[in-house]
Amino acid sequence: MLDLGVDIDAWPWVWLTIAVLFTLIEITVLGGSFILLPFAISAFVASILGFYDVSIEAQWAVFVLGGGILWVGFYRWAKTFLRENVLPPGVGAERLVGMVGIITADVVVDDTERLGRVTVDGEVWGALTPLGDTLVEGTRVMIKSMQGTRLVVEPVEASGSNSGKGDQ
Repeated sequence: MLDLGVDIDAWPWVWLTIAVLFTLIEITVLGGSFILLPFAISAFVASILGFYDVSIEAQWAVFVLGGGILWVGFYRWAKTFLRENVLPPGVGAERLVGMVGIITADVVVDDTERLGRVTVDGEVWGALTPLGDTLVEGTRVMIKSMQGTRLVVEPVEASGSNSGKGDQ
């Protein structure tokens, strides 16, 4: 029998402490990166086994092997998830440049009150136009650039693309 100098009746509490400690580290320090979570889960299962007087060898096997198997499972899931959910090119609001949106509140040239709005990719943004015309609600527009926190937009011609993504 494996003897690590710890009373056999204390092992369930040791595993439970490890499970809680690993979970807290996972949440606070590692920010939910799933590095320690598999071992926290396997420590919790080992704790349950300890309360049912399962041998210490079996508890260690569940902790080490179970944690390893869960870690590999989480790793494969994360790789698949990241491969299937590729982020659009660009960072932040700059990713919207080249996309097509719909004016939801009239955009005028000298919009000092910042009332002009455009909806693009499910988000509502302040909008402005460098052109002399007012863009009325319902007009399809191409996002040309960012100016501060507002999108600079121009109307899309009737023969423009309906794909939602324009030429950049």
